[in-house]
Amino acid sequence: MSDACRFIHDLAGNFYRHKFPFEPERIPESGIYLLFEAGETAHGTDRIVHVGTHSGKRRLRSRLREHDSPNKDRSILRKNIGLALLRESNDPFLEKWNLDLTSRKAKRKHGPLVDSKRQRVIEEAVTDRIRRTFSFVAFPVEDKDARFELKSRIISTLSVCDGCRPSEQWLGRCSPKSKIRESGLWLTQGLRKEPLSEDEISYLRAMGAANSAWRLRGSGASQAAGILL
Repeated sequence: MSDACRFIHDLAGNFYRHKFPFEPERIPESGIYLLFEAGETAHGTDRIVHVGTHSGKRRLRSRLREHDSPNKDRSILRKNIGLALLRESNDPFLEKWNLDLTSRKAKRKHGPLVDSKRQRVIEEAVTDRIRRTFSFVAFPVEDKDARFELKSRIISTLSVCDGCRPSEQWLGRCSPKSKIRESGLWLTQGLRKEPLSEDEISYLRAMGAANSAWRLRGSGASQAAGILL
């Protein structure tokens, strides 16, 4: 799986690297995104630490915005980063942070137990962490079933690769979730299942070659101009 994992990292290097907050027009409307974190390396490049997509039609940009918005109940990535930050500092607020307040029923039940001011402070810390240390690439995949299948296969390929180990300083090592600590990914689902097949690798290779519009680089490439890799 090391060769397949190296391929994914090489493929990611062909796409424009974004930071949060990002320019929406530079992101495909539908697709898959791969996240990197400062200080994490693998296969001679930046290590992928998260893989994601979206379920709604043409909602990739909206999904990515949720990672940069102060509502951890809309982003499992935000929730997991917050959990790691709280556990790192032995903060008892971890128990409250783990509560999901999305539904009205949950808000009625758990809302009075949560210090909203303290929660906002943690949300700000998570946003700061994401904006300072995370970056990502995004590539288009229009078909929903194909997106979810590729996402699953990429996650599995990353999780079984011996060359993709987290650094000793990686924040995820502080996570209360053993699957995050052990996998080196901000994920608990889809680990160590079916990796990418040769056909899927060929598909991704062809996709990367065909979608030059999303491989623009340089500060002047916000619309349709830029330098192609």
